[in-house]
Amino acid sequence: MILIFSAPSGSGKSTLVNYLLSRRNDLEFSISCTTRPPRGKEQNGREYYFLSQAEFERMIQEDAFVEWENVYAGTYYGTLKSEVERIENAGHHVVFDVDVQGGKHLKQIFGSRALSVFVAPPSVEELRRRLVSRATDSPEKIEERVNKAELELAESPYFDRIVVNDDLATAQRELLQIVNRFLHV
Repeated sequence: MILIFSAPSGSGKSTLVNYLLSRRNDLEFSISCTTRPPRGKEQNGREYYFLSQAEFERMIQEDAFVEWENVYAGTYYGTLKSEVERIENAGHHVVFDVDVQGGKHLKQIFGSRALSVFVAPPSVEELRRRLVSRATDSPEKIEERVNKAELELAESPYFDRIVVNDDLATAQRELLQIVNRFLHV
């Protein structure tokens, strides 16, 4: 099965996905590709495969992606077909941590095999506070992310489930219950 998690940047999606991965040994994270530089302690091959724009565009031409998006001007993100195959061949469920457009696209591709979950912040102001406190982006980039988040929040009805990440422990429990029901555990 396919689990798709999407959210505006700073909503806590990656924290929630990591929680799920720590609770179920039948889930495996699909590492996406991006052309953006690593943030904080991110490492190539762990959170993302960091590629140059030329490498990414070559891989588009080679049809290496299940889906890809030009999320911010000149910044690509994509899901490798080889990642999905690797995880499924290992007998695990594929976990995607992707942007909102990528999440919608993956749901269209995988249909009923996939559960799509939108992780929402409690408010746009709380989202701004989280982005500022993680101290990985410039003030201009933070404003770009907040503006994009306002548009992304309008996309939440296109997802199977919405989890508001106001209290982390509550969101973790809710998400685990949703996934367990979907996987019939």
